[in-house]
Amino acid sequence: MSSALTDLFPHPIVQAPMAGGVSVPQLAAAVCEAGGLGFLAAGYKTADGVYQEIKQLRSLTGRPFGVNVFMPQPEYADPAAVDVYAHQLAGEATWYEAELGDPDSGRDDGYETKLAVLRDNPVPVVSFHFGVPSREVIDSLHRVGTFVLAAATTPDEARAVERAGADAVIAQGVEAGGHQGTHRDIPETDGSGIGLLSLVAQIRESVNIPIVAAGGIMRGGQIAGVLAAGASAAQLGTAFLATHESGANTLHKQALTNPLFVRTELTRAFSGRPARGLVNRFLREHGPYAPPAYPEIHHLTSPLRKAAAKAGDAQGMALWAGQGHRMARELPAGQLVEVLAGELATARAVLSGGGIQGGGGVR
Repeated sequence: MSSALTDLFPHPIVQAPMAGGVSVPQLAAAVCEAGGLGFLAAGYKTADGVYQEIKQLRSLTGRPFGVNVFMPQPEYADPAAVDVYAHQLAGEATWYEAELGDPDSGRDDGYETKLAVLRDNPVPVVSFHFGVPSREVIDSLHRVGTFVLAAATTPDEARAVERAGADAVIAQGVEAGGHQGTHRDIPETDGSGIGLLSLVAQIRESVNIPIVAAGGIMRGGQIAGVLAAGASAAQLGTAFLATHESGANTLHKQALTNPLFVRTELTRAFSGRPARGLVNRFLREHGPYAPPAYPEIHHLTSPLRKAAAKAGDAQGMALWAGQGHRMARELPAGQLVEVLAGELATARAVLSGGGIQGGGGVR
C-alpha cells in the first residue's frame, strides 16, 4: 500500500464501517488508539448526524480515521413488486404491532450533503460502498487531503475504482457479512460470488492501486494470508461487531456464537439488496420472495426490525454476519487489535519458514 495510507496506522487492520448503529465513535476510537484504522458509517444517518459523530470521534482520538459513504442507487423499475412484498409482510406488522415503513422514504441517503460535510470538515480517509463516485467527487476529496477507497466484488469493479482515480480498492469477498458492495444490483443471492483469496489475487493482477481485503476475516493468520495474496491491509467487520465498544444490539452480539444460528446466507429479505446474515425465521420465510429493490425494502422493513429488537426477538432482526461469525471474540476493541497483531506476527514468522518443523508440524 502506498505510504500515504500505511503511514496512517501501524497495523494493517481496518475496522469495517458497519451502518445501523454498530460503528459508533467509541469503537472507531478504540481501534485507532490501538494502531488500526477505525471507521464511522455515514449510511442511514443525516448529514448533521455524521458531522456530530466526526466531532465526537475527534474528541476521543487524535489518530487518523475513516468515514464510509453509500452511493445513490438507481430507481427500482417495478414498484408493484414492492407492494406485493409489503402485502406479504402484513402478518409481521400485526405480530410486532408495528406499521410497515414507507418504501419511498429516500433514495440517495443524503449523498451530496454528506459529501459537503466531508469537504468542509476533511477526514483522513473516505470509502464508498455500492458503487464508484465520479472522478470529480474523488478529486474534490483529494484537494482537501482525503485518501479515497471504494469497494469492489469483481476485477471489473476494481478496474472501475482505479479508473475513477481512487487511491485504493476494498476487495470484498462473498464471505463478508452485511451488504455486498456490488456496483450494480444483481439478482443472484446464491453465494456464487468470488471468495476473498481468489478475489484478491485476481484484483492484484487487474489494477495497480493498493488492495484492502475484506470478507470473513477473524484471525491474524487470515490477515497474513490475504497479505501474502497481494493485499496491503485487511478489513474486519464481524470480528469487531462483538467487541465491548460496538453499538450492535446485545441480541445481535450474542447470536454470533449462539448454537441456534449455525450458518449465514445472502438475502434480500431485510433490504432488497444481497446481504449476508445469520439465518433466522424472517430470513427463511421472506428471503425467497424479496424483490431486488434497495433501499425501498430497507425502508419498508425498518420498523419491523426495530420492533423485533425492542421485543427481544432475534428471529425478526437483521443479524448481519460474515461466514467466520462463530470465531467472534468478546473483547475490548483495542485488545482485539493487539491480539490480531500478535497473531499476524506469529503467522508471518511461520510463513517465512521460521515455524516449520519436520514431519509437517507447525509449532
